[in-house]
Amino acid sequence: MADKTIRLEEGLPHPRGATWDGKGVNFSLFSANATKVELCLFDDNGETELERIELPEYTDEIWHGRLTGIGPGTVYGYRVHGPYEPDQGHRFNPNKLLLDPYAREFIGELRWDPACFGYTIGAEGDDLTFDERDSAAFVPKSVVVDNDFDWKQSGKPIVPWDRTIIYETHVRGYTKLHPAVPEALRGTFAGLSVAQVVQYVKSLGVTTVELLPIHMFLNDSHLLDKGLRNYWGYNSIAFFAADPRYFADPRRGPQEFKEMVARFHEAGLEVILDVVYNHTAEGNERGATLCYKGIDNASYYRLIPDQKRYYINDTGTGNTLNLSHPRVIQMVTDSLRYWVQEMHVDGFRFDLGTILAREATGFDARSGFLKACSQDPVLAGVKLIAEPWDCGPGGYQVGEFPPGWAEWNDRYRDTVRDFWRGEAAAAQVAPRLHGSADIFDKYGRRPHASVNFITAHDGFTLNDLVSYNERHNEANGEDNNDGTSENRSWNCGAEGGSEDAEIIKLRQRQMRNFLGTLLLSQGTPMLLAGDEFARTQHGNNNAYCQDNEVSWIDWSFAERHQGLVQFVQRLTDLRSRYPILRRDRFLSGEMNERIELKEITWVNAAGAEMQDEHWSDDKMLCFGMLLDGRAQISGIRRRGQDATMFVVFNAYHDVVNFVLPGEGEEARWSLLIDTNFPSGLVEKDKANFQPGDTYAVTGRSLLLFRLEAEGDAALDRAKKTKADGEERRVSPSSAVRS
Repeated sequence: MADKTIRLEEGLPHPRGATWDGKGVNFSLFSANATKVELCLFDDNGETELERIELPEYTDEIWHGRLTGIGPGTVYGYRVHGPYEPDQGHRFNPNKLLLDPYAREFIGELRWDPACFGYTIGAEGDDLTFDERDSAAFVPKSVVVDNDFDWKQSGKPIVPWDRTIIYETHVRGYTKLHPAVPEALRGTFAGLSVAQVVQYVKSLGVTTVELLPIHMFLNDSHLLDKGLRNYWGYNSIAFFAADPRYFADPRRGPQEFKEMVARFHEAGLEVILDVVYNHTAEGNERGATLCYKGIDNASYYRLIPDQKRYYINDTGTGNTLNLSHPRVIQMVTDSLRYWVQEMHVDGFRFDLGTILAREATGFDARSGFLKACSQDPVLAGVKLIAEPWDCGPGGYQVGEFPPGWAEWNDRYRDTVRDFWRGEAAAAQVAPRLHGSADIFDKYGRRPHASVNFITAHDGFTLNDLVSYNERHNEANGEDNNDGTSENRSWNCGAEGGSEDAEIIKLRQRQMRNFLGTLLLSQGTPMLLAGDEFARTQHGNNNAYCQDNEVSWIDWSFAERHQGLVQFVQRLTDLRSRYPILRRDRFLSGEMNERIELKEITWVNAAGAEMQDEHWSDDKMLCFGMLLDGRAQISGIRRRGQDATMFVVFNAYHDVVNFVLPGEGEEARWSLLIDTNFPSGLVEKDKANFQPGDTYAVTGRSLLLFRLEAEGDAALDRAKKTKADGEERRVSPSSAVRS
């Protein structure tokens, strides 16, 4: 803190938070129900409280004041006075030092102590009691920052949705074991900034790095008691500050994050954040008083209307932020704009996104928050992705978010998993392969609205998906009762690690099948970091508390599975090179009268177009997807000029003799991918086939062909399919029945 004499002025109610203007700091805090707010100043280490200053003004429910003589680096907190009436929803307790919700940086860690709670733990009356112990010694403190940063004209990459490939990872886990990252930088934003890390991500062909929560979060006390930690970070306490544990140099906080973003932007990669605006780390009525609960509990949280002592728990975490309140909506949208404008991030994935659209009557696609986002000129220019479910009533809302939003599509995940283990037929999986039009084709939404994924941080890794039938979460200390038991996985014949050559071969092929399906489907693909080289969590499908080798990415796998890395690189290259594989317009399986062709045709093993009896066959496990490169690109009524591609999916356990569609000597099918090969890649001398040729498709494998033909007439003949399969002498059903 500066040595100048501190002078108090009235200040302004806006902007919220602590804002340094070059000469002083303006403090502004919302509380509709407080009676007094004290600003507490601390020494540079946050250990000794130096002064308490009552904020002098109260304007439109905003408490504010300005101090000259202080600047960046000032450590502070709030004490908020008001009624302690839990039955009325009020939990003010000035003995508890509170974080500034708008603080950009914090110092110190939370040490769980009874003094952190607004009530006296164990006393008669429980949370209705009032605790008088001072919590300042045990809680983090807010820090005034200088937002100045030289971006050196590092422009943001502009990645269209149709080209977007998301790579989900964790700041700490991605570099904690990385051999090219200096020890002091591992697990930090500075570690992610290392050139070799950025170059590797770029080499995969992904476009957008999605970071698991980086907002300041807390370790749950029950985890610490078991020697565990909150690793994923879905326990936010502040929405404007990155968590200090991810800084290599805490004194450079926000600057270190900005430098990381700049390095990714220089490589043409976007950075999006997984954000948790649905609840906070303060828990329910028995939780600690650290921030919002002590500032204005009745405004910040959804409370049971006729029992305001208790919290609505649509998140399953104890509390739910009240996004029906205009000041809470403002806080969240201010936070989003801050990360876009000041920190230069390119978008957000919203954890339990339906919470943000909840009103008193439940989920509402026209909720205040969604309307605020839809009209915001800053947020209109970034990617917004919802996790469209929560655990509250009516919480599953896949496909129901408004235009402008993309959504995680768990129906894609579940159906594709079922297909490759032989539990879903063509009729179930086909809609997922071309953008889930049955879910998203409305309001002018595009295929990119479907964020397709096979695996994510929550659940099995790709390797574990093909290696385990059951979860193995014993290390979490909950007797293996946590995490989902509905994994839709298949261990290929042995639970866990195996030395059986055939099982290993099958698992590797299944991983290629999943990756091929993901990156050859219409929609926005999301890849879990490390899946490209078969990382494992040894069957743990809920590693949220494993801040150790279970969750950290083991980079030795990248050396052992270089072939799988190269396969992913090949797939992303093909997706980039051939726009028909990522068309941001729903392809029609009906005749497009405008351009006189079918944009997508489903083909059976006889080389014939799928008929009703094939779609109703629950054993139809082998079929093809023919994507005509002449499909209409935009609303302009004209044919495209892309390559025509043909993908064969065979989830049957045995070889299927598949007749390639079409006829005519002037055309040929060029085989680009066959997951039966160890690398998935095809040797050139084995790549060329004529329409009408029969290809022996290995059991449980995926193929990709490109049609080589000149002129529309040749294309029409080459992609022609029969109305039935009689002339092919291959039964479309018997080839896939067990």
